[in-house]
Amino acid sequence: MATGETGGIMNVQRRDFLLLVTLAAAVATPARAQTVAPAAPPATQSAASIPDFSGIWAHLTLPGFEPPASGLGPVRIKSRLPNGAANFQQAAGDYTDPNLKAQAAEVVKKYGEIELSGMPNPNPANQCWPGGVPYVFWNIGMQMLQQPHEITILYSNDHEVRRVRINQPHPAQVTPSWYGDSIGRYEGDTLVVDTVGIKVGPFAMVDFYGTPHTEALHVVERYRLVDYEVAKDAEERGARENFRVRSGTGFASNPDYKGKGLQLQFTVEDEGVFTMPWSATITYRRPLGEWPEFVCAENTQWYPGKNSAVPNADKPDF
Repeated sequence: MATGETGGIMNVQRRDFLLLVTLAAAVATPARAQTVAPAAPPATQSAASIPDFSGIWAHLTLPGFEPPASGLGPVRIKSRLPNGAANFQQAAGDYTDPNLKAQAAEVVKKYGEIELSGMPNPNPANQCWPGGVPYVFWNIGMQMLQQPHEITILYSNDHEVRRVRINQPHPAQVTPSWYGDSIGRYEGDTLVVDTVGIKVGPFAMVDFYGTPHTEALHVVERYRLVDYEVAKDAEERGARENFRVRSGTGFASNPDYKGKGLQLQFTVEDEGVFTMPWSATITYRRPLGEWPEFVCAENTQWYPGKNSAVPNADKPDF
């Protein structure tokens, strides 16, 4: 994918963001082992009754979160068009969201000020850092590799990978990692994934608007296949909040596909940032096109006149 094209699609920005990192650090706590009460593994489900989520899925919208039909949802874009839809020309998060605690609201406000200045926000996607959960859900392409003991989830941008252990408890002490400790189980036609221990890094955020997270972040995902009409209705609701990607991603909408979609409903709780848990949805469809390769370190010109500060290791990995 061409650098300019990618930057245009993602509409990301940035310049001086040291203040934002400082503010985010004020919300976050230092990385340490997280204590989790271990639970007994649930009863296993027969292989014949396990839903098949294999193959490539895509949601052709950015940033990707679809607000729930009712109840608390994610931070939304503050600027709205006359019809009530989100204004992606001013993609700054609504820091007045009453579900945000004071320090978190200040972080969202500062990120929004940079966005409104015409510069892109520094975020994991344009700074070549792991995105964490639920930030990683912005990826347009996703694929699940299902095995009896583990599910591997692949994302289309920057070779991001998650692994979900099936029918296993969290360890009593979870060492924080970029994508956290994820355990899964099948409940009938639904895959439930529970993730804790998500590492707090220099760009610890749950969305494109810079909404921060702390070590207390806990995300529960529920994946299930839904009929065409259900997927279509969810996409239309989400289109009022998300920018619909037309080209340049390697994926395209398949107008002839009338089969089932894959719907992800997830709940986020973080007592250090939000007053109450909130939920959102992402609806995937079968796309046209081939899986694109996108490497952040090879596409670093997100900012006018300079490259992103790609992280470098002090020593080789091997």
